[in-house]
Amino acid sequence: MAGGLLPDDDLYARLEVAVDASPEAIEVAWRALLRQHHPDVAGSHPAALERAKRINVAHDWLSDPGLRARYDAERLGLGPIARGGARRPGYRPRVARHPWAHQPGSRATSARPSTRPDLVRGDPAERLARFLARVERLTPDELDRLAAAEPPPIAFLATVRRFLSPEAMQAFADAEAELVRRVPPDRWAEVGLREGLLGVAAELVLAPSLDDLLAEPFRGRARERLLRAWEASLDQPRHGPNGAGVEAVRARVARLTREELAAFLRGSQGIDGADRPWPEALDREEDEALRISALLAERDVAAAIAVAGLAPGTATRARRLAARLGHVTALRHAFPPAVYAGLVAPFTAATSARARGAAGPEVHRAR
Repeated sequence: MAGGLLPDDDLYARLEVAVDASPEAIEVAWRALLRQHHPDVAGSHPAALERAKRINVAHDWLSDPGLRARYDAERLGLGPIARGGARRPGYRPRVARHPWAHQPGSRATSARPSTRPDLVRGDPAERLARFLARVERLTPDELDRLAAAEPPPIAFLATVRRFLSPEAMQAFADAEAELVRRVPPDRWAEVGLREGLLGVAAELVLAPSLDDLLAEPFRGRARERLLRAWEASLDQPRHGPNGAGVEAVRARVARLTREELAAFLRGSQGIDGADRPWPEALDREEDEALRISALLAERDVAAAIAVAGLAPGTATRARRLAARLGHVTALRHAFPPAVYAGLVAPFTAATSARARGAAGPEVHRAR
């Protein structure tokens, strides 16, 4: 058990991982390096024994959250940070086919026929072929959802690829080439979309290597993380369970008059335009499908607002408030009615019949 004095070398360099490496990346690097430098392989030379010992010490410290935090703070001067892909113990993303179906206060929605390929049964070549065929049929909304999803930790994939056999490396490169052929170049350039698809390819093509390099619970977490963006994007409405409401708000925002916009801005004084309220009934980190829905609603509603002729500061403020409105509307089913009404009150008041009949404050226009 590690403890006591801090190690005198760079533990991250010893395992050849970045300082924000996920627990899964640390596990992969430790197992792969130890296989290379274990005395049974490298021989009993003192230098080989010392290197194997230091690899084990690095793993002992960096695989223990408490010891890792102490090492980061005392040796590297790093404060607590959100490590790439690292999650709290027991993390299990809850990505259901229709993730809102059992949420408190959710509204019933008609189930969509599933078009998800079976990525579990059949030999590896069959599963990969099913996946690639489905990639060719991705809809614009599914592509947008993949681009907005949280991708698998790039550092984890990079660590895995560094320790692959030449045969596994070639198999993964072939799968990547097939994806490039099936995805429009402009969409492949989007990091989230590209890494999300590569995560599925890694799970399908590199499963034997991952099974060999990762023990449970690391293997299960890695599998979930590699498939998470895909699972949260397929067969999902663009804006989630409240798509009709988001579209209605987007259309109404696009028709805002100068007076209504002025009233909306005035009624929103004191509200941080960057604020994105999240329902207490939901877990922001685990409800990935709903997070994507809310993010796309933000973008679509913000893009609908007419800002031509507005002063730059006013235009920015209007877009941010419109994005907040789209976000809240996408999550309407999970907010208590009174909370939701309060969140959208400035917009409701600005677009009411009484507000339209009253003189609004001046909106500053660019000169």
